[in-house]
Amino acid sequence: MLILNSVHSYYGKSHILQGVQLHVQKNQIATLLGRNGAGKTTTLKTIMGLIQTRDGEIIYKGKQIMGLKSFEIARGGIGYVPEDRKIFSDLTVVENLEIASKKNGRWNLARIFDMFPKLEERENHKGKQLSGGEQQMLAIARALVNEPDLLLLDEPSQGLAPLIVNELSKIFTELKDEGITILLVEQNLDLCLKIADYHHVIDQGKIIFQGSQSEFFEHPEIKDRYLSLCSVENVT
Repeated sequence: MLILNSVHSYYGKSHILQGVQLHVQKNQIATLLGRNGAGKTTTLKTIMGLIQTRDGEIIYKGKQIMGLKSFEIARGGIGYVPEDRKIFSDLTVVENLEIASKKNGRWNLARIFDMFPKLEERENHKGKQLSGGEQQMLAIARALVNEPDLLLLDEPSQGLAPLIVNELSKIFTELKDEGITILLVEQNLDLCLKIADYHHVIDQGKIIFQGSQSEFFEHPEIKDRYLSLCSVENVT
């Protein structure tokens, strides 16, 4: 569904992504793992056309999307939930959803509230009145109402209590069952190993490992060398 082929990205003159090779198959939860500053967020922003690229290819559903505007990429079926969520703090939950929704889409309010019952309870509350977990759910829901086939999630569990993280993990699995493909950037390795099918590890702007869940476990040196700051406790 998504292929990055030798992608190079820059912040000004700083060369951040250095020939990234990455692929995500349809109906898969794939992760992008690495330490802070490794290039994870830059990769997602590059896919969304938010970062300057000079070389390589980004292929989505067989079509080149590098060079397209961000709104064109979103319209093509890629949803993006940034690390800072970017909800409208002075709009209510319903208003945040309505402003992003497509007419006659399958992700209508009823379906959103079925998947996120806490949002229904808070539907008339403004974004700034929500807890961190509720804001994250709203950010994901807002991406869904734009009818994506691929969802890019940047650190969705950051700063959230374990109970909320567990709830999010169930939601991500349900989204996969609904036919939505997910590329997940995440520091919480426990979460990743519970739900993901495939892993990519990035370091200094280069993919240094990619493989299935079983292949990841066959290479403990990858975890020890590149993911030493991530949690790997209580994996089931």
